[in-house]
Amino acid sequence: MKVLIIAGDAVEAQELFYPYWRLKEEGIEVHVAVPNKKVIHTVVHDFEPGIETYTEKPGYRFIEDWDMKSFKEVNPMEYNGLIIPGGRAPEYIRTYPELENIVKHFFETGKPVAAICHGPLVLLAYGLVKGRTLTAYMVLKPDIEQAGGKYVDKEVVVDGNLVTSRAWPDLPAFMREFLKLLKK
Repeated sequence: MKVLIIAGDAVEAQELFYPYWRLKEEGIEVHVAVPNKKVIHTVVHDFEPGIETYTEKPGYRFIEDWDMKSFKEVNPMEYNGLIIPGGRAPEYIRTYPELENIVKHFFETGKPVAAICHGPLVLLAYGLVKGRTLTAYMVLKPDIEQAGGKYVDKEVVVDGNLVTSRAWPDLPAFMREFLKLLKK
């Protein structure tokens, strides 16, 4: 079994590393696809007293020797599932033409897809939320609704082959539901 995680610079550290290690713990082969093979600089989003939105700090580096592929090297037919972490990476990786075909493959074939936090920005860019019920970081609610999706504020939402969660505190439920779909 193989799972693809898509990422790029400014991906939320916990939303990349938690699924990566959790899948390996299950004996699942994991590849991280990025725009260009290089060290990926993750970020840590957290809340500080008196600041109305999250702050961003540098996170761990994801080293290119660790199961990394460029978007151009990915054959999505080789994978059983897809994970889209959040952070700021989704807002720019969705502009890579190669990524659209990768992501759409998982929807067209009904394979499990999991998106957390700002990860649904990738799905929104490709018109994949219409008629779906999902959650995400709360600032995406208007975007999801304008794209014809139904937003709910829950720890985890499963709609067919799609698993979504709000942010890194929801990772245990997120991975539990994704693994259930993957093992079916």
